[in-house]
Amino acid sequence: MLWHDRPLDVDAMNEAAQQLLGEHDFAAYCKKREGATTIRTLQELSLRRGDDGIITATVRADAFCHNMVRSLIGALLFVGDGHRPPDWPRKVLDAGVRDSAVHVVRPHGLTLEEVGYPADELLAARSREARNKRSLPRTGCC
Repeated sequence: MLWHDRPLDVDAMNEAAQQLLGEHDFAAYCKKREGATTIRTLQELSLRRGDDGIITATVRADAFCHNMVRSLIGALLFVGDGHRPPDWPRKVLDAGVRDSAVHVVRPHGLTLEEVGYPADELLAARSREARNKRSLPRTGCC
């Protein structure tokens, strides 16, 4: 269990989380690794407070890079306790570089529940796709 010593606003955390969904370069939330991409598709990032008061986060993506989940949770904790506004995690994402204000939370309380794989006949193709160096479409002018 991960303990946070301040009350948390789950609605603000979910507002921030929704802004991070989709395919993005998560370099700001990952430890860089030689030859590895930080472009991922975040499919779900949601938080729910149970009747016991414990908040459960669900994080689902096509793949995760090193420390990505721990960094995302660290950013959302700062939103939840009022240190940062709900748009801050997206601003960090858009900046594309590690922000020292984003804390990588300790792994205590984080549990990998499932790794989903495609059907056997699609596994090799999915493996190649996941290993490919990805790039995002260029936007804007020039």
